[in-house]
Amino acid sequence: MLVKPGTKTAIPAEGAQPPKPSKSAGRPQNTVYGILFAIGLVHLFNDSMQSVIPAIMPVLQESMNLSYGQLGWILFAINFTASIMQPVIGLFADKRPTPALLPIGMASTLTGMLLLAYASDYAAVILAVVFVGLGSAAFHPEGSRVSHMAAGSRRGLAQSIFQVGGNAGQALAPMLTRLIFIPLGQFGAIWFTGVAVLGIIVQIFIARWYGRTLQTAALVKKTAVKKVMSPEARKRIASAMALLLLLVFVRAWYVTSIGSYYAFYLRDVFAISIADAQIYVFLFLAAGAAGTFFGGPLADRFGKRNILFASMLLAAPLTLALPYANLMWTGILLAVTGFVLLSSFSVSVVYAQMLIPGRIGAVSGLVTGLAFGMGGLGGLVLGNWMDAVGVAEVMRFCSFLPLLGVLTFLLPSDRKLNAWAEENGSEH
Repeated sequence: MLVKPGTKTAIPAEGAQPPKPSKSAGRPQNTVYGILFAIGLVHLFNDSMQSVIPAIMPVLQESMNLSYGQLGWILFAINFTASIMQPVIGLFADKRPTPALLPIGMASTLTGMLLLAYASDYAAVILAVVFVGLGSAAFHPEGSRVSHMAAGSRRGLAQSIFQVGGNAGQALAPMLTRLIFIPLGQFGAIWFTGVAVLGIIVQIFIARWYGRTLQTAALVKKTAVKKVMSPEARKRIASAMALLLLLVFVRAWYVTSIGSYYAFYLRDVFAISIADAQIYVFLFLAAGAAGTFFGGPLADRFGKRNILFASMLLAAPLTLALPYANLMWTGILLAVTGFVLLSSFSVSVVYAQMLIPGRIGAVSGLVTGLAFGMGGLGGLVLGNWMDAVGVAEVMRFCSFLPLLGVLTFLLPSDRKLNAWAEENGSEH
């Protein structure tokens, strides 16, 4: 190194390597809480409108005389649409980030709400939920990228703020049924067009910040040096991802069984009304939203893998006890189970991002998209199965699902993931 006389500035000699850019360059060093809370709010808007679909199912079953199997196809339509498109949009966003996708996705959801309010037959309902699914698919990968860019060093907390908005929106489904759709019927969906408009306004604000931050990131990316990952590292990462997706699969099926069908179970087993049954489903989903928030900070402190495993280990005995509880204990067990099981929701996304650094949109789209897709497939399978054997029998089967999630103990530790990332010269 040559030092220019009279200054303390080091000037590299000819042929010397320039200094490497910081790993965290291209995204804010400090946590941008304003953007995090804004994207979390829009996530609440998005998922509350998506929750209109399971919320309106009891009304549609009665007004259109639908079977459980047909209700399952409605769930499949929205969730499968979202799951197919999320990884595709995520891959596109990683290569060419597009802030405009955020308000565009919300506009698709707005269209779906309008169609649903005026749908006169089963086919029109399916078309409406497909628009809602496409809007969700456009939002989640880019929303997760925004959360990652605004996280600073608090990635677990940032993902929790983002995901708790979505889980809180999903938790509204049973209360929407009780307060809006039972008294107002299908046309109650029209009120959510106002929510969509408000979401578009907030998304425009977020998209402007996103665009400015991307300009800074583009300058850093030009100087970044990539390393080629070895086949052995690819195999290790693929195995870990397969185990993580098992957790997502198990959790999605169980959450779908409670969120979409448990009200019917309570009606048949305890002879309570659908409106009253929604309160119990709300307990599960609202506690799950709280668990989602606390899961991220706990993972920052105790490790992502440890929280993933503890979530499934502690949830298994609770779900096994649920089918044998009386009505009072059913409410208690549902709340505790929701908190414990969904505490791993945001953590699973951050863990996947650690597994495959630099592919934030694609990985987030894969994990959250798979959750939607598996939930939709689960809704279809469970609905048809209930037509054949009854709701109670299927719910008893679902109580065993979290036992499979205990296999996530085999996931690599956070320390090992960090070592893999350093070995392959990746940012995480």
